[in-house]
This record gives sequence, structure tokens and C-alpha cells, in this order.
Amino acid sequence: MSEKPAYTKPLPDLRPEDATFWEALKEHRFIIPCDDAGKPFWYPRKYAPGTLSATSWMDATGNGTVYTYSTHFMGPSKAYKGDPPHIVALIDLEEGPRMMSILVKDEEGYPSLDPEDVTIGMKVKLVFDDVTDEVTMPRFTPAG
Repeated sequence: MSEKPAYTKPLPDLRPEDATFWEALKEHRFIIPCDDAGKPFWYPRKYAPGTLSATSWMDATGNGTVYTYSTHFMGPSKAYKGDPPHIVALIDLEEGPRMMSILVKDEEGYPSLDPEDVTIGMKVKLVFDDVTDEVTMPRFTPAG
């Protein structure tokens, strides 16, 4: 059995206010923040926008639709040198919020989706990419 290569890309800046989100991802659960009325929003933070109520969390399906996307041929750091293009997309989640993520193939290692396989309006589903023992990244792959 071969060992998974070390993850060399930048990792998220983990903060106390979004720890619940990252812990759930590690457990392969997708949750999103919501306000005191149960209205979901994105991005995870301590207080809900508009109301400043304490953030609560709700389970989410991980299903969504590509609102728009961009093909990145150069990564944001040298860690991406030589990689194939990455598809960065805005995903409209079924629950309402829009989040940014990377589109990948549903294969071992979650390689980047080919740009010609992406369309605005395509249905996508969340996959859990365990990039390290401590961090799981939410990625999206075509649904169905």
C-alpha cells in the first residue's frame, strides 16, 4: 500500500470562530452557519450578518449549482507550479448561500476537473478532500 504524498499547497487560516465548520468537515459532515432565525449564510463567522446574533449551524446536503467559474492556469503561489488548470467556482448551495470552491473529478486524489467539462448551471455535489490529518477541504464534483 502506497502512502499518500504530503500536501504542499497552502492551508486555510483556521480561526476559533470557524472551528466548528472545520471539525465537521474532518468528520465528513457538511454544515453551514445560520442566524437566530435559521437563515443560512456563508462564510463561517462568530456573528450572523445583519442581526449580529450568535452563529448556529445546520446540516447541509452539499448539493449545489455552478453560478459562475474561472479557469486558473497559474496558481496563487509557487506550490501550484506545473499543476493543471484549476477551476474555481461560485456554487449556489441548495440551502441558499453561495460559496467559493474548486471543481474536481470524483477520483482518488481529487484531480482538477477539465475546463471543457464545466458549464454554468451544472449540478455539483460536495466531496471531502482529506488533505492532511488535521484539514479536510470541501471540493465539488459534477453530480450524476
